[in-house]
Amino acid sequence: MNHTEHVDVLIIGAGISGIGAAYYLQREHPGRSYAILEARGATGGTWDLFRYPGIRSDSDLHTFGYEFKPWRDEHAIATSDKILAYLRETVAENGIDRHIRLHHKVRAAAWDSARAAWTVDIERTDGGGSDPELVQISANWLFCGGGYYRYDQGYAPQFEGADRFTGRVVHPQHWPEDLDYTGKKVVVIGSGATAVTLVPSMAGTAAHVTMLQRSPSYVMPVPAKDSFANTAKRLLGDERGYALTRRKNILKQRGVYTFCQRYPKTARAVIRWINAAKLPDGYPVDEHFSPLYNPWDQRLCAVPDGDLFAALSDGSASVVTDRIATFTETGILLESGRELDADIIVTATGLNIQLFGGMTLTIDGQAANLSEAVAYKGIMLSGVPNFAFAFGYTNSSWTLKVGLLCEHFCRLLKHMDDNGFDSVRPEFSGGPTRPLLDFAAGYVQRSINEIPRQGVDGPWQMTMNYTLDAQTLRNGPVADPSLRFETTQVELAGSTV
Repeated sequence: MNHTEHVDVLIIGAGISGIGAAYYLQREHPGRSYAILEARGATGGTWDLFRYPGIRSDSDLHTFGYEFKPWRDEHAIATSDKILAYLRETVAENGIDRHIRLHHKVRAAAWDSARAAWTVDIERTDGGGSDPELVQISANWLFCGGGYYRYDQGYAPQFEGADRFTGRVVHPQHWPEDLDYTGKKVVVIGSGATAVTLVPSMAGTAAHVTMLQRSPSYVMPVPAKDSFANTAKRLLGDERGYALTRRKNILKQRGVYTFCQRYPKTARAVIRWINAAKLPDGYPVDEHFSPLYNPWDQRLCAVPDGDLFAALSDGSASVVTDRIATFTETGILLESGRELDADIIVTATGLNIQLFGGMTLTIDGQAANLSEAVAYKGIMLSGVPNFAFAFGYTNSSWTLKVGLLCEHFCRLLKHMDDNGFDSVRPEFSGGPTRPLLDFAAGYVQRSINEIPRQGVDGPWQMTMNYTLDAQTLRNGPVADPSLRFETTQVELAGSTV
């Protein structure tokens, strides 16, 4: 194992959260050393990993983009290649690239209170050998920006008879480059964001695409281009037009969410009316687009310019709501007795949640049970010192929350510098808790007992309200009785940038 080097802050993940964290850190604390570790061989996170047809955002880029970098493209709902270019441009413009180390997978981190530092065990796989090289880095702080799901494995339920199917079965998270679906019959299993993206993207090239869902999701058409944004940027310039559009869209997102939560019956009726208007007369809207849950109990699926409804209307795609009995040699037999013929089956069945990249933590030699930890202000965990993470909104654009968390992290560092503190840990005094991710999506429910908790009030509550979060994270006090600050007189040599 190579000698241990030291950085002030070690950022894990070079996707949208990790890149954002690096920007704020070097802007607010230019004298601090940092490195970004990325397990994969490229930056961009989700937007480099997923390669399935049509992969795009389901939030507008005026709020999904960074506050500090205007989104200049005319499309508000953007394809992955445009998002990836935006992220990599951010990296290059700000010199973040020289801090990024690809093929560095974090396996474990050990905190030593006597040194007020983490020692991080890393597998490096870019050395050319068959076995990973083991390296260590010491850091005063860990900042986890690696998202919330396993990059190497999507959720793939065991389907009866799957080994009998003579066609090809693919998962969107591992889309084969050589997959040719031209003139093929395709069945997409699922009804979430990935499924509603795949179906219209494959329709027209495939012979026919069927979206097979066990139960419906809410689907809403949204404009691919934001006419307000494009006009504002043309009249006011990119930066001012972007800022104005961002404020407008934040209010709009919050308004829609609040309306759905307060008036679920009315919201359901409005969504149904919009869906029916986009579909042919007599289409069974209630069968295929009326979920059992209320709007925003799970995330709404956005379809740009109603492309899914267009594919259903012209007959190139269809929706079937039923349960799978078994795969057959030529397709899928449903519980109703109907059989769907398929040359290709796409299992758009979701993600496997994995926080903090799956690494293990020890604190002064004791294993940390993160499933029992309670989140503090959505950025730290009870009992875990000098450990921050970025987790965005589930009811709005992810990056809105991440930006606020990064700002608060930098404020926390300044407070510690000003007062001579070396470490800080939140201390939860007890009380009722609930899951950190408190909504009904299947991928959340499958992992509900494996992830940290949140409290029910104060800084222990995982708020999903940008206006309130901005007041707390951007302008509220940094220190409070829940934080335990300490000073350790230890000099760590070997700091590198």
